[in-house]
Amino acid sequence: MRTETSDLSIAVWRKSSHSQNSASCIEIADQFPGILPIRDSKTPDRSPIVVPRAAWASFVTAVASGGGVPVDMG
Repeated sequence: MRTETSDLSIAVWRKSSHSQNSASCIEIADQFPGILPIRDSKTPDRSPIVVPRAAWASFVTAVASGGGVPVDMG
């Protein structure tokens, strides 16, 4: 889901602090207001998924609370 056109070639990617040097994790680029590009660290050349920040925050809150994926994600 792309909510706006952004130049993702300037993205600065970071891995989760929970990845513990694992090759199997996601990377995010924080510098884009309103959206959050997300990619698989194993395949950085593939196009990232871009989600609204509010949807990502809802997802993270639901997972952290053990509630699974919220219904209103899409």
